[in-house]
Amino acid sequence: MRSHGTCETGRVPVQRQDRVVVVVGPTASGKSALAVAVSRRLGGEVVNADAVQLFRGMDIGSAKVTEAERAGVPHHLLDVLDVREEANVAVFQRSARRAIDEIRGRGALPVLVGGSSLYVRAVIDPLDFPGTDADVRARWDQRLSELGAEALHAELRRRDPAAAEQILPTNGRRIVRALEVGELTGAPFRATMPDFTSVYDDLVMIGLDVPRHVLDDRIRRRVDQMWDDGLVEEVERLRAEGIEEGLTASRALGYQQLLAHGRGEIGEDEAHEQTITGTRRFARRQDRMFRKDPRVRWLPYDAADLVERAVALAEAP
Repeated sequence: MRSHGTCETGRVPVQRQDRVVVVVGPTASGKSALAVAVSRRLGGEVVNADAVQLFRGMDIGSAKVTEAERAGVPHHLLDVLDVREEANVAVFQRSARRAIDEIRGRGALPVLVGGSSLYVRAVIDPLDFPGTDADVRARWDQRLSELGAEALHAELRRRDPAAAEQILPTNGRRIVRALEVGELTGAPFRATMPDFTSVYDDLVMIGLDVPRHVLDDRIRRRVDQMWDDGLVEEVERLRAEGIEEGLTASRALGYQQLLAHGRGEIGEDEAHEQTITGTRRFARRQDRMFRKDPRVRWLPYDAADLVERAVALAEAP
């Protein structure tokens, strides 16, 4: 990488032109803070790979890094979508790869950070996305409206068990997409996932390892803090901006539950507990998916020398 000037430590960043660093792990593991710390040490810029953080105004519920938390490190692909728009992983793939190319063109180190295996792998691996058919999609969308997400997930499990294992029973949008792809291609949805072979020749993947009982506690405390920070008010503001029209934004954890509360379907305490439970379930799935990737080098989330160890991996030959 070309020199990007001296960094936090006063040393010149490692000279690796093509290196890409990826920081992964379950929600509430500390990925964002580590990505910023590594970037400050090595002249890096952060590329977001969290679908919810793509949306403007979805700040508290997505734990989006604040300006202060960014510590002067440039961040890319935050606040690029209106809540009424739909997050599209194929579009995201192109945008993220373009951001990485631009960062490397400036002689800086791209640091991709996110908790979604699909979004991370869409960027770093040769993942191609099948086309879509409006009629087929509309038919499965209609089934989703009639049956609900969990019943449609059962249908997916009968047709494509491997895809059903990857997709939460509450994620109607992805269930519909998997069924659509299966109908259009005649192949399992999971068959579109490549081996763990990156499109980048010089890739370093760092994972944050958090024991389950610790992660469960961190998630509860994070959700409690979101409520204290004004998540209820944030959702009400976004409701006025049309979040319920957005297929992606309206289904995000915390937002989905509080929107249901706003419609009088559940109480606020139930929305709070459902957010904790749903986030814990999601975090376990995140961890399970990343554990399958042999390229990830796992570090203890609470290591006293965590940043040093991460920097050493990012700089290693």
